[in-house]
Amino acid sequence: MSARAGLSFPVQIRFGDIDSYGHVNNVVYLSYLEDARVQLIHRTLGGDAGAGAVEEDTFHDLVGVENFTLVARHEIEYVRPLLFRTEPVQVNIWVTGIGGSSFDFGYEVAEPDGSAVYALAASAMVLVGRESGAPVRLSQAQRHALERWSGEPVPFRRRAAATRR
Repeated sequence: MSARAGLSFPVQIRFGDIDSYGHVNNVVYLSYLEDARVQLIHRTLGGDAGAGAVEEDTFHDLVGVENFTLVARHEIEYVRPLLFRTEPVQVNIWVTGIGGSSFDFGYEVAEPDGSAVYALAASAMVLVGRESGAPVRLSQAQRHALERWSGEPVPFRRRAAATRR
């Protein structure tokens, strides 16, 4: 993984992920991001569990049955085509920001050794109450869990080019 914090998860490319151009279709990347996001929020916190949590808890446990998280926004920058192969690619995921009731994930779809990056992405997530449908403030335990995966902003090329102008 690059210099960003967070975790890495392997994702197997399926033959059905390939489009008529012979590479992974752009919309399939959202599924890869979702796979990594689901694995991350269901991973036990372990020794990094903060106040209000135990080692066996996951971020999903901390969200509780009365709340859920919704994707509010996605942004993807396709860096290079990803062709079908039998070896998995790696999806690196980390937290790039934490707000009152929201948090942002950064992603990198890359070779496991980091030698090639295929896509960079970001997702804005919102914690929402199931009954009200309204945003809910993140608890200290939730913030602590998210902070342990904290890393740099996603290095989108377009943004970097805009700052050089």
